[in-house]
Amino acid sequence: MTYPSDDVRARLRTDRPHSARVWNYLLGGKDNYPVDSQAGDVILSTFPEFAAVAQVQRRFLARAVRFLAGEAGIRQFLDIGTGLPTADNTHEVAQRIAPESRVVYVDNDPLVLVHAQALLTSSAEGACAYLDADVRDPEHILAEAAKTLDLTRPVALTLLGILGQVSDAERPGELVRTLMAGLPAGSYLALSDGIDTNVALNTAVGAYNGQSANTYHLRSPETIASFFTGLEPVEPGVVSTVTWRPDTGRPQEDTAEVSVCGVARKN
Repeated sequence: MTYPSDDVRARLRTDRPHSARVWNYLLGGKDNYPVDSQAGDVILSTFPEFAAVAQVQRRFLARAVRFLAGEAGIRQFLDIGTGLPTADNTHEVAQRIAPESRVVYVDNDPLVLVHAQALLTSSAEGACAYLDADVRDPEHILAEAAKTLDLTRPVALTLLGILGQVSDAERPGELVRTLMAGLPAGSYLALSDGIDTNVALNTAVGAYNGQSANTYHLRSPETIASFFTGLEPVEPGVVSTVTWRPDTGRPQEDTAEVSVCGVARKN
Protein backbone atom coordinates (compact mmCIF):
# COMPACT_ATOMS: atom_id res chain seq x y z
CA MET A 1 0.00 0.00 0.00
CA THR A 2 1.24 3.52 -0.82
CA TYR A 3 1.14 5.72 2.26
CA PRO A 4 -0.03 9.31 1.86
CA SER A 5 1.89 12.45 2.74
CA ASP A 6 1.11 14.38 5.92
CA ASP A 7 -0.92 16.89 3.90
CA VAL A 8 -3.05 14.17 2.35
CA ARG A 9 -3.32 12.28 5.62
CA ALA A 10 -4.83 15.38 7.23
CA ARG A 11 -7.71 15.18 4.74
CA LEU A 12 -8.30 11.46 5.09
CA ARG A 13 -11.09 10.04 7.22
CA THR A 14 -9.49 6.78 8.32
CA ASP A 15 -11.91 6.48 11.24
CA ARG A 16 -14.87 5.85 8.92
CA PRO A 17 -15.20 3.85 5.68
CA HIS A 18 -14.86 5.64 2.35
CA SER A 19 -16.58 4.32 -0.75
CA ALA A 20 -13.48 4.24 -2.99
CA ARG A 21 -11.50 2.28 -0.41
CA VAL A 22 -14.36 -0.12 0.38
CA TRP A 23 -14.78 -0.72 -3.36
CA ASN A 24 -11.05 -1.41 -3.59
CA TYR A 25 -11.39 -4.01 -0.83
CA LEU A 26 -14.32 -5.67 -2.58
CA LEU A 27 -12.25 -5.85 -5.77
CA GLY A 28 -9.49 -7.65 -3.88
CA GLY A 29 -7.19 -4.64 -3.61
CA LYS A 30 -4.87 -3.65 -0.77
CA ASP A 31 -5.31 0.14 -0.88
CA ASN A 32 -7.71 0.39 2.04
CA TYR A 33 -7.73 0.69 5.82
CA PRO A 34 -9.12 -1.72 8.45
CA VAL A 35 -12.26 0.37 8.80
CA ASP A 36 -12.90 -0.08 5.06
CA SER A 37 -12.39 -3.85 5.08
CA GLN A 38 -14.67 -4.11 8.10
CA ALA A 39 -17.40 -2.23 6.23
CA GLY A 40 -16.82 -4.45 3.20
CA ASP A 41 -17.22 -7.55 5.37
CA VAL A 42 -20.52 -6.20 6.72
CA ILE A 43 -21.76 -5.79 3.14
CA LEU A 44 -20.59 -9.28 2.18
CA SER A 45 -22.17 -10.86 5.25
CA THR A 46 -25.52 -9.38 4.22
CA PHE A 47 -25.10 -9.70 0.45
CA PRO A 48 -22.31 -12.17 -0.45
CA GLU A 49 -22.64 -11.48 -4.18
CA PHE A 50 -21.45 -7.92 -3.80
CA ALA A 51 -17.82 -8.72 -4.61
CA ALA A 52 -18.96 -10.19 -7.94
CA VAL A 53 -21.05 -7.07 -8.53
CA ALA A 54 -17.93 -4.92 -8.13
CA GLN A 55 -16.21 -6.97 -10.83
CA VAL A 56 -19.24 -6.59 -13.12
CA GLN A 57 -19.01 -2.80 -12.87
CA ARG A 58 -15.31 -2.83 -13.78
CA ARG A 59 -15.93 -5.05 -16.79
CA PHE A 60 -18.69 -2.72 -18.00
CA LEU A 61 -16.23 0.18 -17.85
CA ALA A 62 -13.80 -1.74 -20.05
CA ARG A 63 -16.53 -2.68 -22.57
CA ALA A 64 -17.90 0.86 -22.70
CA VAL A 65 -14.47 2.44 -23.21
CA ARG A 66 -13.62 -0.09 -25.91
CA PHE A 67 -16.82 0.87 -27.73
CA LEU A 68 -16.19 4.59 -27.26
CA ALA A 69 -12.55 4.54 -28.37
CA GLY A 70 -13.19 1.98 -31.10
CA GLU A 71 -16.57 2.10 -32.83
CA ALA A 72 -17.45 5.63 -31.70
CA GLY A 73 -13.97 7.07 -32.39
CA ILE A 74 -13.78 9.08 -29.15
CA ARG A 75 -10.32 10.31 -28.18
CA GLN A 76 -11.14 12.28 -25.02
CA PHE A 77 -12.50 10.93 -21.73
CA LEU A 78 -13.72 12.59 -18.55
CA ASP A 79 -13.88 9.90 -15.83
CA ILE A 80 -15.66 11.19 -12.71
CA GLY A 81 -15.58 9.04 -9.60
CA THR A 82 -12.37 7.35 -10.65
CA GLY A 83 -11.82 5.20 -7.59
CA LEU A 84 -8.51 3.60 -6.73
CA PRO A 85 -6.52 2.32 -9.72
CA THR A 86 -7.00 -1.32 -10.66
CA ALA A 87 -6.78 -3.34 -13.88
CA ASP A 88 -8.10 -1.88 -17.14
CA ASN A 89 -8.36 1.74 -16.07
CA THR A 90 -9.98 4.10 -18.58
CA HIS A 91 -6.77 5.40 -20.16
CA GLU A 92 -5.28 1.91 -20.44
CA VAL A 93 -8.28 0.58 -22.36
CA ALA A 94 -8.59 3.69 -24.54
CA GLN A 95 -4.89 4.02 -25.31
CA ARG A 96 -4.58 0.37 -26.31
CA ILE A 97 -6.99 1.26 -29.11
CA ALA A 98 -5.89 4.85 -29.72
CA PRO A 99 -2.61 5.85 -28.03
CA GLU A 100 -3.40 9.54 -28.56
CA SER A 101 -6.42 9.36 -26.22
CA ARG A 102 -6.54 12.00 -23.48
CA VAL A 103 -8.14 11.26 -20.10
CA VAL A 104 -9.02 13.42 -17.11
CA TYR A 105 -9.67 11.49 -13.91
CA VAL A 106 -11.80 13.18 -11.22
CA ASP A 107 -12.20 12.11 -7.59
CA ASN A 108 -12.49 13.82 -4.22
CA ASP A 109 -10.71 11.19 -2.11
CA PRO A 110 -7.14 12.41 -1.58
CA LEU A 111 -5.82 8.84 -1.40
CA VAL A 112 -7.24 8.17 -4.87
CA LEU A 113 -5.38 11.15 -6.28
CA VAL A 114 -2.09 10.06 -4.67
CA HIS A 115 -2.39 6.62 -6.25
CA ALA A 116 -3.60 7.97 -9.58
CA GLN A 117 -0.66 10.30 -9.94
CA ALA A 118 1.75 7.47 -9.09
CA LEU A 119 0.21 4.65 -11.11
CA LEU A 120 -1.85 6.02 -14.00
CA THR A 121 0.76 7.02 -16.54
CA SER A 122 -0.22 7.97 -20.07
CA SER A 123 1.17 6.83 -23.37
CA ALA A 124 3.64 9.28 -24.93
CA GLU A 125 1.09 10.24 -27.57
CA GLY A 126 -1.80 10.83 -25.18
CA ALA A 127 -2.31 12.48 -21.80
CA CYS A 128 -3.66 11.82 -18.31
CA ALA A 129 -4.61 14.45 -15.78
CA TYR A 130 -6.00 14.14 -12.27
CA LEU A 131 -8.50 16.53 -10.75
CA ASP A 132 -9.36 16.75 -7.06
CA ALA A 133 -13.02 17.72 -7.32
CA ASP A 134 -16.55 16.67 -6.43
CA VAL A 135 -19.23 15.66 -8.95
CA ARG A 136 -21.50 18.16 -7.18
CA ASP A 137 -19.39 20.97 -8.68
CA PRO A 138 -19.78 20.34 -12.42
CA GLU A 139 -18.80 23.83 -13.57
CA HIS A 140 -15.46 23.57 -11.76
CA ILE A 141 -14.85 20.12 -13.23
CA LEU A 142 -15.51 21.36 -16.76
CA ALA A 143 -13.27 24.40 -16.30
CA GLU A 144 -10.37 22.30 -15.01
CA ALA A 145 -10.88 19.51 -17.54
CA ALA A 146 -10.58 22.08 -20.33
CA LYS A 147 -6.89 22.46 -19.41
CA THR A 148 -6.29 18.94 -20.76
CA LEU A 149 -9.27 18.25 -23.03
CA ASP A 150 -10.47 20.24 -26.03
CA LEU A 151 -14.10 20.80 -25.11
CA THR A 152 -14.93 21.87 -28.65
CA ARG A 153 -14.39 18.24 -29.70
CA PRO A 154 -16.38 15.17 -28.53
CA VAL A 155 -15.72 13.83 -25.04
CA ALA A 156 -16.92 10.64 -23.36
CA LEU A 157 -18.18 11.32 -19.83
CA THR A 158 -18.11 8.24 -17.58
CA LEU A 159 -20.11 8.16 -14.34
CA LEU A 160 -19.88 4.69 -12.83
CA GLY A 161 -21.35 4.27 -9.36
CA ILE A 162 -20.85 7.93 -8.56
CA LEU A 163 -24.41 9.28 -8.80
CA GLY A 164 -25.46 6.82 -6.12
CA GLN A 165 -23.32 8.90 -3.77
CA VAL A 166 -25.42 11.97 -4.57
CA SER A 167 -28.69 12.39 -2.68
CA ASP A 168 -31.97 13.26 -4.39
CA ALA A 169 -31.83 16.67 -2.69
CA GLU A 170 -28.56 17.32 -4.55
CA ARG A 171 -30.34 16.74 -7.90
CA PRO A 172 -28.16 14.17 -9.64
CA GLY A 173 -30.09 14.55 -12.91
CA GLU A 174 -29.24 18.25 -13.02
CA LEU A 175 -25.57 17.47 -12.43
CA VAL A 176 -25.57 15.16 -15.45
CA ARG A 177 -27.34 17.74 -17.61
CA THR A 178 -24.87 20.46 -16.60
CA LEU A 179 -21.89 18.25 -17.40
CA MET A 180 -23.32 17.20 -20.77
CA ALA A 181 -24.28 20.79 -21.60
CA GLY A 182 -20.60 21.69 -21.33
CA LEU A 183 -19.64 19.06 -23.92
CA PRO A 184 -20.16 19.41 -27.68
CA ALA A 185 -22.41 17.41 -30.00
CA GLY A 186 -20.96 13.98 -30.66
CA SER A 187 -20.04 13.49 -27.00
CA TYR A 188 -21.19 10.43 -25.05
CA LEU A 189 -22.39 9.57 -21.56
CA ALA A 190 -21.58 6.14 -20.06
CA LEU A 191 -23.32 5.59 -16.73
CA SER A 192 -24.00 2.72 -14.35
CA ASP A 193 -25.53 2.72 -10.89
CA GLY A 194 -27.19 0.49 -8.32
CA ILE A 195 -30.92 -0.19 -8.34
CA ASP A 196 -33.34 -0.55 -5.45
CA THR A 197 -35.16 -3.71 -6.55
CA ASN A 198 -33.06 -6.27 -4.64
CA VAL A 199 -34.05 -6.69 -0.99
CA ALA A 200 -30.69 -8.09 0.13
CA LEU A 201 -28.80 -5.27 -1.57
CA ASN A 202 -31.03 -2.67 0.11
CA THR A 203 -30.24 -4.25 3.47
CA ALA A 204 -26.49 -4.32 2.75
CA VAL A 205 -26.42 -0.70 1.61
CA GLY A 206 -28.43 0.33 4.67
CA ALA A 207 -25.82 -1.33 6.90
CA TYR A 208 -23.02 0.40 4.98
CA ASN A 209 -24.73 3.80 5.21
CA GLY A 210 -25.01 3.42 8.97
CA GLN A 211 -21.24 3.55 9.41
CA SER A 212 -19.84 5.26 6.32
CA ALA A 213 -18.60 8.82 5.86
CA ASN A 214 -20.60 9.02 2.64
CA THR A 215 -23.94 7.32 2.02
CA TYR A 216 -25.06 5.47 -1.10
CA HIS A 217 -28.51 5.93 -2.67
CA LEU A 218 -30.05 3.11 -4.66
CA ARG A 219 -32.64 4.19 -7.23
CA SER A 220 -35.23 2.64 -9.50
CA PRO A 221 -34.15 1.57 -13.00
CA GLU A 222 -36.55 4.16 -14.39
CA THR A 223 -34.90 6.97 -12.41
CA ILE A 224 -31.44 5.97 -13.60
CA ALA A 225 -32.71 5.77 -17.18
CA SER A 226 -33.99 9.35 -16.81
CA PHE A 227 -30.38 10.55 -16.47
CA PHE A 228 -30.06 9.86 -20.21
CA THR A 229 -32.98 12.13 -21.14
CA GLY A 230 -32.26 14.14 -24.31
CA LEU A 231 -29.48 11.81 -25.45
CA GLU A 232 -29.58 9.15 -28.16
CA PRO A 233 -29.12 5.72 -26.56
CA VAL A 234 -26.64 3.24 -27.98
CA GLU A 235 -28.05 -0.27 -28.39
CA PRO A 236 -29.19 -2.09 -26.28
CA GLY A 237 -30.24 0.99 -24.27
CA VAL A 238 -30.40 1.12 -20.47
CA VAL A 239 -30.18 -2.49 -19.32
CA SER A 240 -28.80 -4.70 -16.56
CA THR A 241 -25.07 -4.02 -16.33
CA VAL A 242 -24.10 -7.63 -17.05
CA THR A 243 -26.08 -7.66 -20.31
CA TRP A 244 -24.69 -4.51 -21.97
CA ARG A 245 -22.72 -5.74 -24.97
CA PRO A 246 -21.15 -8.74 -23.19
CA ASP A 247 -17.74 -9.86 -24.36
CA THR A 248 -17.89 -12.43 -27.14
CA GLY A 249 -17.07 -15.89 -25.86
CA ARG A 250 -17.36 -14.94 -22.19
CA PRO A 251 -19.90 -17.01 -20.20
CA GLN A 252 -22.99 -15.10 -19.05
CA GLU A 253 -22.24 -13.69 -15.60
CA ASP A 254 -24.58 -15.18 -13.00
CA THR A 255 -25.08 -12.27 -10.63
CA ALA A 256 -28.12 -10.70 -9.07
CA GLU A 257 -29.89 -7.85 -10.85
CA VAL A 258 -28.42 -4.99 -8.84
CA SER A 259 -27.43 -2.29 -11.33
CA VAL A 260 -28.30 -0.87 -14.71
CA CYS A 261 -26.15 0.92 -17.24
CA GLY A 262 -26.18 2.57 -20.61
CA VAL A 263 -24.24 4.60 -23.14
CA ALA A 264 -25.84 7.47 -25.05
CA ARG A 265 -24.79 10.12 -27.57
CA LYS A 266 -25.36 13.87 -27.54
CA ASN A 267 -26.64 15.02 -30.94
